[in-house]
Amino acid sequence: MLETVRGPRQLIVGEGVAQNIPRVVAECGSRVLIVTDRILLGQPGVAEIVAAVREKVKVVAVFADATPDVPLADVALAVSVAAEVDADVILAIGGGTVIDLAKIVGVIRRHGGTPRDFYGESKVPGPTIPLVAVPTTSGTGSELTPVSVLTDPDRELKVGVSSVHIVPDFAIVDPELTYTCPATVTAHSGIDAFCHAVESFTARPRAHGPRDPVEQVFLGRNPITDHYALLAAERIARSLRRAVRDGGDTDARADMSYGSMLAGLAFSHAGNAAPHAFQYLIGAATHTPHGLGVGLLLPYALDAARDAIGDRLTILAGVCGLDVTDASDAEGADTFLTWLDGLLADIGIPATLADIGVARADLPRFAEMAGGITRLIQNHPGPTDTASLTAILEAAWTGDRT
Repeated sequence: MLETVRGPRQLIVGEGVAQNIPRVVAECGSRVLIVTDRILLGQPGVAEIVAAVREKVKVVAVFADATPDVPLADVALAVSVAAEVDADVILAIGGGTVIDLAKIVGVIRRHGGTPRDFYGESKVPGPTIPLVAVPTTSGTGSELTPVSVLTDPDRELKVGVSSVHIVPDFAIVDPELTYTCPATVTAHSGIDAFCHAVESFTARPRAHGPRDPVEQVFLGRNPITDHYALLAAERIARSLRRAVRDGGDTDARADMSYGSMLAGLAFSHAGNAAPHAFQYLIGAATHTPHGLGVGLLLPYALDAARDAIGDRLTILAGVCGLDVTDASDAEGADTFLTWLDGLLADIGIPATLADIGVARADLPRFAEMAGGITRLIQNHPGPTDTASLTAILEAAWTGDRT
């Protein structure tokens, strides 16, 4: 046995826990950079948190210009604001974009350089300045993960900084902060969380040496990640439709916050797989939301690997409330994939890559490039040669999984 469990120094989850934010921030430092976006800053719940932090902490600067997908220009601006106040702690309030931005700002504050110096896996040389992460969506799990995803204008795909050193120090997950999340954002972030759970549970297992848990970030599935992934899938499966349909359904919102958090714990260790590798390219090409892309691609990637993971898809079917008693692996896989198709349709995820403007001629190139995103594609449980990856994208373009 060789496993590891990574996470924040403290994870606080539940309705009302946001009231702890000022105290936690003040205990981490006296000069805080708050990272958020303009829309959130205008919401009463977030504005109250910012005001409370100002009362508790000596020096406060606010960077509220975070934009989707963390362009490098945003990183430079946020780093300059942090430098102006000599920030020694960062508070991130927002979705995955905001928290990912805060992570890379913390890296540069402590270690200098530019984001490009840290692309890839385990390039961050040591701990960063303290980060308190407060999610306002239920999806990315970024408040718990060792990954920051950025957009580099000189590259055709999104890039990742992956390091155990960028896991936030504190994660404060309060479902009440998600109550104002719009239905579309709820759908896209929620299906992203479900993908995290499913990709973790179906990831290829890998053998390890004793140095790997320190030198590698994603390690493939194991019994610990399976536990988190199944709990996450159960919560999200029973509540995602409800949260999209009625943002005021507090029970569904709580399930989504809890499920997203558990899925983040799962993929922080197991890693994501083919849908996320493809979306790095497709998202950059089409400028479509991340969750929409990975949700669209998930059933096609799973179907392509069904011979290897039929038993796991059957387990997922049962966890999601489907009757698979006495079902064979093939029948269980069919049951789960049919249910997944219905879920995606119900929350407004397009059915094909053609629907979101992907050019069919680009598919072989996308497949070849995705094959080079080793930290993700090595987790895909099916074949990963260029022809096999192209076949997945062709199926996703036409909508024909046969």
